[in-house]
Amino acid sequence: MLNGEIRSKVDQVWNAFWAGGIANPLEVIEQITYLLFMRGLDDIQIREENKANTLGKPIERVIFPEGVYRTDPDGKPVTYAELRWSHFKNDDPARMFEIVAENVFPFLRDMAEAGTSHAHHMKDARFTIPKQALLAKVVDMLAEIPLVDRDTKGDLYEYMLGKIASAGQNGQFRTPRHIIRLMVEMTQPTPKDTICDPASGTCGFLVAAGEYLRDNHPELLRDEVARKHFHDGMFHGYDFDNTMLRIGSMNMQLHGVEGADIRYRDSLATGHADDEDKYSLILANPPFAGSLDYETTAADLLSIVKTKKTELLFMALFIKLLKPGGRAAVIVPDGVLFGSSKAHKAIRKMLVDDHKLDAIVKLPSGVFKPYAGVSTAIVFFTKTNSGGTDQVWFYDVQADGMSLDDKRQLLLTEDKFGPVPKAALSEDEHAKNNLPDVVARWAERTGTERDNPRTGQSFTVPRKEIAAAEYDLSLNRYKEVVHEAADHRPPKEIIAELLVLEDEIAMGLKKLEAML
Repeated sequence: MLNGEIRSKVDQVWNAFWAGGIANPLEVIEQITYLLFMRGLDDIQIREENKANTLGKPIERVIFPEGVYRTDPDGKPVTYAELRWSHFKNDDPARMFEIVAENVFPFLRDMAEAGTSHAHHMKDARFTIPKQALLAKVVDMLAEIPLVDRDTKGDLYEYMLGKIASAGQNGQFRTPRHIIRLMVEMTQPTPKDTICDPASGTCGFLVAAGEYLRDNHPELLRDEVARKHFHDGMFHGYDFDNTMLRIGSMNMQLHGVEGADIRYRDSLATGHADDEDKYSLILANPPFAGSLDYETTAADLLSIVKTKKTELLFMALFIKLLKPGGRAAVIVPDGVLFGSSKAHKAIRKMLVDDHKLDAIVKLPSGVFKPYAGVSTAIVFFTKTNSGGTDQVWFYDVQADGMSLDDKRQLLLTEDKFGPVPKAALSEDEHAKNNLPDVVARWAERTGTERDNPRTGQSFTVPRKEIAAAEYDLSLNRYKEVVHEAADHRPPKEIIAELLVLEDEIAMGLKKLEAML
C-alpha cells in the first residue's frame, strides 16, 4: 500500500491537471501513464547500462540507442539521449514541452516491435497537456515519487485508477481491487495457466493474477520456459474501448508483465473460432448493458443461448472460450441466478448439468458504490462438457471491509483488510470483513462445509435439489431463517408475573416519594 506522503504527491499531480484544464479522469490517467512509462523505459536503460558496465559486456537490451533520433524543422539534431526521462526532466519548460510533444510521443508510437499489442495501442498515443508550465509541474511532481520497485509502481497505478469516480459507457465500472483479489485467491492461478478476461478494461484481474503468481510461485521467473510463458503467453485481455486498452496495456507493463496480449475485440459481436477452447482460467466482470441486437451478436454465441441479454451472452462466451477442465470466476447481476426467461434457465441448466458448477458467492449490494447499487454474485464453475456438479457451495457475504454507502470507507486497519489480511481478525472484525472467512471456508467446501446448516453464512446444496427448483441459483432460495421461539407459557402465569412486577414498581415509587 502507498504511504500517505506518496498519496499526497499523487493528489497534487491530479489537482495540477484539473487546474490546468484537463478534467476527464481517464485523460489524466492516460497522460500520467505515458510520462510514467517514459520514466520506466529510462530506468530499464539505466539498469542495462549498469549491468553492462559491471560485466564488461555490451548492453543486451537497448531502448535509447546512441546517435540522432531525428532532425527538427530548424535543422537541429535531436538525439535519443534527449528523449530519456533523466534528461528532459531537467530541461527548461519550453524545451521540455518541445521534446515531449514533438519527439517523445512519436518515439512512443514507433518504438514497439511491429505486430505487438503494445505497438497497436501506442500508435494512437496523443499528447494533450496544453501548457508548458503544467507539463513541467507534473514532471517535477512525478520525479519526486520514488518508484524503486514493481509493487510501488503497481500500487501507484491502482491508486490513480481508483480516482475514476463515475461509471463509463456501456455499463463499465471498475471492480474493487479486494473483490478481484478474492476471486484470484479462490481460483489459485498456476504457472501453467492461460488466463483471459474478455472484458478487460484496465486489466485489474490480469494484474492481480500476475501478482498472485509472483507471490506464490516465485520459481516461475527463474525457469526460462515458465518465465517466457508468463511474459508472452499467459495473459490475454479484450476490450472495445481504445483508451481502456492503452491504460490496461500500460498497467500490465508497470506491473512487470512485458508481452501481455491486450487487444481490441467486441467480445459479443465477433466470432470466436480462433479462441475456442483456448483458456484454462477466465476472470471477469463483464459490462451488463442490457440488450443487444441479434444482427450485432456473434452467431456462435446465439447457438449456445438465444437471447439479447448481454449478461447471458457473456456466460455463453466464457463457456466457449474455456478449454475442458478450465475454470472461471465471473461477476454476474443477481438476475442471472433467478431470472425466469427461457434463456436464463437454459444457461443455469447448462452450468449445472453439462459442466461443474462449483460455487455462488453473493456480494453485498453496496460493493460497487458509488458507481452502481446493483446486487451481484460471483459464479465459479469448471468446464467439463460432461457434467460433474455434485454439491454447489453458497456463501452470503455481508461485509467486505468497507462501508456499503457511497463513501466506501475502510472499516478496519489496512493490515486487516482484504481476503488475505496480514493480521488475524477477531469475531467482531469478521463482522466487518467476511472475505478471509470466504477463502478459509472455500478450502473446506468438499469437507466440513458439507455439514453446515443452511442457517449460516455458508452451506452446500445438492444438484438434484437445484434441478428440482428449476435451476434457481439464488442463495435465498435455499437459505433457512432462524425464527426466535415464541413465549408459549400459560396466560395465567404471564399475568401473575406482570402483577408482581407492577407491585414492585408501586413500592419503588412510594420509596421515591418518601425520599423527596
